[in-house]
Amino acid sequence: MPIPEKLNRPFLCYTGIETDLIFNQGIELPGFATFPLLETEEGRSLLKKSYMAQVTLAREMGCGVMFESATWVANRDRAAKLGYGPNRLEQINIDAIQFIRELSDNVGDVPIVLSAQVGPRGDGYKPDHHMDGYKPDHHMDDEEAQLYHSVQMAHLAKAKPDIVSAFTISYPEEAIGIVRAAEHSKLPVAISFTVETDGLLPTGMPLGEALDAVDAATDQYAEYFLINCAHPEHFLPNLNDGPWIERLAGVVVNASRCSHAELDNATELDDGDPKELGTYLGLIKNTYPHMHIFGGCCGADMRHMREIAKAVS
Repeated sequence: MPIPEKLNRPFLCYTGIETDLIFNQGIELPGFATFPLLETEEGRSLLKKSYMAQVTLAREMGCGVMFESATWVANRDRAAKLGYGPNRLEQINIDAIQFIRELSDNVGDVPIVLSAQVGPRGDGYKPDHHMDGYKPDHHMDDEEAQLYHSVQMAHLAKAKPDIVSAFTISYPEEAIGIVRAAEHSKLPVAISFTVETDGLLPTGMPLGEALDAVDAATDQYAEYFLINCAHPEHFLPNLNDGPWIERLAGVVVNASRCSHAELDNATELDDGDPKELGTYLGLIKNTYPHMHIFGGCCGADMRHMREIAKAVS
């Protein structure tokens, strides 16, 4: 069954585990990477606790769950900085999907989508930012992006997730490359863009233009699009009734109103107002009833997810 047809109810999507682990639980995550947690019993226990909390909430609220794998930064450049070579990285990507599949198989009564999470090659907030191993100091064109992301995509394909979800993407050329790489590996794929406080992509492009550009270049291969890593106040004024809005399947929002630059430099967690965040997402659900994926990103924890679930279910 195509993924959009499975989304016959609200699905909860939680991508805020990194800030929760770092600021609330005191867990160190070098490189903002959660995939090393898969290599220890303690780490796997932390991940399992998060996934099962989502299941418990979804069961209570009559929702489904997107199980997002711990692979957002499990690509060549970002993993190399943590000492992971190609073979070890391939196994990590496979293990991450097997891990969520085993958890899902033991649930049974809650609809779960196994989502292989991928992220940008470099800094999702600064598409022109130079990284070690990332030779050009400007963003990639679509061909380079496809070549780069095809490696991780091939690894994930071996584990057969339900869908690949690319989060915190900041410019359309990288999104196009990701979609093409997924198509080459015969994987369903979704693209989630991030926006700044003005509702525009970090490059200054309007969100609708980015969605249209990706669809035009890929013959609409992406299953759907999302917005993530932004507070609702940042993007709500820019949502409109253009045709592109129908391709937007949901939002995964920051608890904080801070800009990305402020979040990058934060030494304390800004967790915002959970109830207010839920109210915002309830408004979005009522205004755009075709949307079915809702959740929390930076600064969000299970308090926010509970308010979101109550508001959209």
